[in-house]
Amino acid sequence: MADARKLARRARMLRWLLNCYPPYIGAGIRVQSISADFCQVKVRMGLSRFNRNYVGTQFGGSLYSMVDPFYMLMLMQLLGREYIVWDKAASIDFIAPGKGPVFADLRIDEGLLTEIREHTAGGKKYLPRLQVDIRDAAGELVARVDKTLYVRLKPQARQA
Repeated sequence: MADARKLARRARMLRWLLNCYPPYIGAGIRVQSISADFCQVKVRMGLSRFNRNYVGTQFGGSLYSMVDPFYMLMLMQLLGREYIVWDKAASIDFIAPGKGPVFADLRIDEGLLTEIREHTAGGKKYLPRLQVDIRDAAGELVARVDKTLYVRLKPQARQA
């Protein structure tokens, strides 16, 4: 019970810190919620003069920025200190112009955590691929981001 409260407090603190992060403020990115168990993050980005490109739509870099750190941060919290978690690669596919507010809903389920633990149990690295869609207020797909993460059990945890 105490661990759940500690995790929920950590989620609230991380949300607050990210919403005070100057690049996110400038880009109009707001972390709407981080679930108490770190399995879900919801992010919103409005369209403003600070993130509008020459043709009046969302900058592609801002679209990517709004989802960039979250899978790594979520896995770090969910797997614990025994694991090394890094972003390894990413790509973004721009589907339609972002002409207003856009939203992303990032989720990690228990199946992925089990898969990661199984693949890294012997000390080998694992490169899970995750995907997140960025949608407009009408639910239309604006961009799709593919992330590859690097996950490995730390040497001290392998010997235990």
